[in-house]
Amino acid sequence: MVDGRVKPSAFEMPDYVIERVMKKRGRLRVFDQFAVRETALVVIDMQKFYVADVAPALAIIPNINRLAATFRARGGVVAWVQMTAGRDKQSLWPLYHDFFFTKEAGARHRDNLTEGAEGHKLHDDLTTHKDDCFATKSRFSAFLPSVSDLPEMLRRRGIINVVIAGMLTNFCCETSARDAMMLDYKVVMVSDANAARYPEDHSAGFTTLFQSFGDVLTTDQVIEELLA
Repeated sequence: MVDGRVKPSAFEMPDYVIERVMKKRGRLRVFDQFAVRETALVVIDMQKFYVADVAPALAIIPNINRLAATFRARGGVVAWVQMTAGRDKQSLWPLYHDFFFTKEAGARHRDNLTEGAEGHKLHDDLTTHKDDCFATKSRFSAFLPSVSDLPEMLRRRGIINVVIAGMLTNFCCETSARDAMMLDYKVVMVSDANAARYPEDHSAGFTTLFQSFGDVLTTDQVIEELLA
């Protein structure tokens, strides 16, 4: 337990993935170091609606706060991304709500993730700052310019590297990481600052990303090595 919470989910890259990576690129890490002023910590979907009943998500809050404080102190950018699924009782993503939910569950997701709803707010234990970026998205990925204002915010600040934290590891975080790489950002996901409902999902979110989309590092590695 950490501060009354379970510890962040442990993650160890499977041997078969490491073997494949070494054959492909001859080294484990893609990136040795990022210039901090060109780097953003992107924290995805740490909203009350999502976090409240997911113990692993509560467990990563101290690491997210630690990363955010480090980024601010060293001149980097901290960006908080919130899912906005509805407006005026109308879905902003009808395909998802109509086909992937029951009617009741879709309405609950839509209404709790409407701006102004309590569930839409960031979790109370997260430490934000007035100079941070606050972005919204209406799809899994935070890097689709037509449905997220994050890419333009990062462009204006000269960001070329992103360090991704938040939830869920294998949904919005991994999807955002993949899209970011394909938009030519250098990408790192933080293994103990991302969370999923189940350990298997948590691991699945990292294994493919590590092979072709970016690095997977711990909070300590980001602070002590990547941003050194």
